[in-house]
This record gives sequence, structure tokens and C-alpha cells, in this order.
Amino acid sequence: MEKTRLGGHYLEKYDEELEAIRNRVLSMGGLVEEQISHAITALGSGDVGLAEEVVQNDMKVNGFEVGIDEQCSQVLARHQPAASDLRFVIAVIKTITDLERIGDQAERVARMALQLARKDRPKNQYADVVSLGERVLAMVHGALDAFARMDVEAAVQVARSDVAVDNDYESIMRQSITFMMEDPRTISRAMDVIWAIRALERIGDHARNMCEYVVYLVKGKDVRHISLDQLEEAALGKKPG
Repeated sequence: MEKTRLGGHYLEKYDEELEAIRNRVLSMGGLVEEQISHAITALGSGDVGLAEEVVQNDMKVNGFEVGIDEQCSQVLARHQPAASDLRFVIAVIKTITDLERIGDQAERVARMALQLARKDRPKNQYADVVSLGERVLAMVHGALDAFARMDVEAAVQVARSDVAVDNDYESIMRQSITFMMEDPRTISRAMDVIWAIRALERIGDHARNMCEYVVYLVKGKDVRHISLDQLEEAALGKKPG
């Protein structure tokens, strides 16, 4: 009834609400990217202050999730969106859930950075862990960019890069286990590294989830729990080759 009565003004206000939600998701994503970047830097440099800042800022990430979720609830209640608009709201709700969890994992990396800052540091200053962190940070950035542009091809490309993240994770894990077996004095430090890389690997998984929501948003296809090849075929309409 209200939609018929208000006409163009109603539709313009509705579009503004959706755009506001989109922009707020990207703002949340920017904060999460900053959290990851600072956590990685803190771990590699032993910067206690920066690590503590990441831990404290996790509440800001949580606040974004609660606020955006409320905006989405209001849009659903007031406008009862359908088709692509409904998919957009659903994709946003799922995306901010993964962004919040990425924020949690960044905080976990920062806490491990605090632990490691109190211990003897290896000569390479955890360069392999930092490299893994930079790779997952690039995934998160790419997933957010794909969301912003509704670019399914970019989303598929980001999702595929999760394979490299898993390979790096497994390599560092094997190395850490070897260190512990060869020298028990390294066990405490190696365990902190393992917790950190596990958190980074999980960030990669959440970034892939975000890419799947982009495909759902644009194509209307649920591509969760399928292989990367099946994801590419569903998103792009062609078999990888």
C-alpha cells in the first residue's frame, strides 16, 4: 500500500537504504582488513602495542555486525524485498557473519603475537607466517572487491587462491612439528605459531565463503559445499580447462 502511494520517492528511499547497507559492509570490511594487517605486522615485528590495539578493536568489528544486522532486519520488515534485493540482504547477513569471524581470527593472531613477543625470536622473524598472512589478507580484499562490484569472475579467482593458502599452512605446520621433535625447547613457541597459522588458514576459508555469497547474489545459485571446479562452472557457466 505504502509503495503504491509514495511511488518514486518510496523507491528512491529504498535504494538509498540498500546502498547504505552496502557501504557499511565495505566499511566493516576495511576495518577487518586493517585488523588482519596489523596483527600480521605485530607478529612479524614483535610490536606489543600494535597487537594490543588489534585485540581492543575487535569490539568495533562486533559493533559493525550488530548494526548492519539491524539495518537488514529493518529492510526486511519494512519493504519485504523479493528476487535480487532479497538475495542482496541475505548475502549481506552471511557476509558480515564471516567478516566478524575473520575479525575474531585476526584477534587470535594478535594474541599469539603477544605471546611470541615474550619469547626468543627466530632469525627469519616468522617470515613464512607473515607471508601466509599477506596471502589471506589479499583474499579478503579480493572478496570484498568482488562483493562491491558484484563480479563473479573475480570471486571465483579469489576462491581458487584458497588452495595456495592451504598449501602454505600445511608447509608451516610440518616445519613446526619438525622443530618440536628436534628440539623440545621450541615446543612453546612452535605451538603459538601453530595457533596463529590455524587462525590465518580459517581467514582464508571465510574469504572463500564470502566469494560464494557473491555468486549467490549475482547468479541466484547456492554454491556452498561444492568443489572449486563445480563453483567455477556454476558461476561462469563453463567448465574449467
